[in-house]
Amino acid sequence: MKIIECIPNFSEGQNNATLKAIAASISSIHGVKLLHQSTGVSANRTVFTFIGELEVVFEAAFQAIKVAQQLIDMRTQKGTHPRIGACDVCPFVPISGISMEELIEETKKFAERINKTLDIPVYLYEKSASSPKRKNLAFHRIGNYEKLEERMLTQKSIPDYGKTFNPKFGALVTGARDLLVAYNINLNTKDPKLAQEIAYDLRELGRPIGKENGKTIYKPGKLKAVKALGWFIPEFDLAQVSINLVDYKITPIHVVYETTREIALNYKLELRGSELIGLIPKRTLLEAGHFYWPENKASEEEILKNAIQKLGLASLEEFDMKKRILELAIND
Repeated sequence: MKIIECIPNFSEGQNNATLKAIAASISSIHGVKLLHQSTGVSANRTVFTFIGELEVVFEAAFQAIKVAQQLIDMRTQKGTHPRIGACDVCPFVPISGISMEELIEETKKFAERINKTLDIPVYLYEKSASSPKRKNLAFHRIGNYEKLEERMLTQKSIPDYGKTFNPKFGALVTGARDLLVAYNINLNTKDPKLAQEIAYDLRELGRPIGKENGKTIYKPGKLKAVKALGWFIPEFDLAQVSINLVDYKITPIHVVYETTREIALNYKLELRGSELIGLIPKRTLLEAGHFYWPENKASEEEILKNAIQKLGLASLEEFDMKKRILELAIND
């Protein structure tokens, strides 16, 4: 069996009826298992995670995007999270029985179907990208939805599929990628500028320090394979460093947390736990548990619980291992 995971991000976090309709469209496809829904109110964004065999997962993704096209209007949508479309990004991840190369070809077929059937312009990113610059999701989000129509007219930002701006939907970014960890670290401040300063110091891209020949020059940050930005979340009444661990094997989650703690001290700030978006591979939590409890011969469950406690993953909401650890959620 060719098993894949899909993690579409929708630009909606406030209208429960819309979110229920999207969730229902995913669950209606036989053979698809909806593992998790993560909704941010002020970010006005929801991430769904579902899994299944190749064909049914692509069909579920198509139906969800079709519902989003009907119910989300980007002309009036506002939120703190960067986005260019009603379904902003729809990544696909190989889990078992399928190579990355095969999945890349399937994402191209999917992108073509979305464009031809729903008249939505589509960009390919990550492993499916048509050029090195287009691999980075941030490249496609420059200027957000508000600048999308203008950018689509420039040679460097022509969509991979379709050339017509869709004012209601915007555009979709899709492609095949490896597993990543989406992760927010809480700070004892409400100041998003301080959170952004920490993000600059933390992330691989680093801090903008000037321009040369029209291009921004960056001073690299501390951690490889890490993306980050800072923002304020009203529903939690605190600022966060919002982080993507692009390759958690290069930079594990506990290294990100402890490095953020060190950087925060430079700004006279402390951490207040963290928040996981979506699901996390068991391996990275086990590594964290062993890091914080190196000499203890505890059971796997105890090590996982220790990691959850040390990283403060239950600081904002309950953390259910069976629903938030990828392997446990699949087998549950």
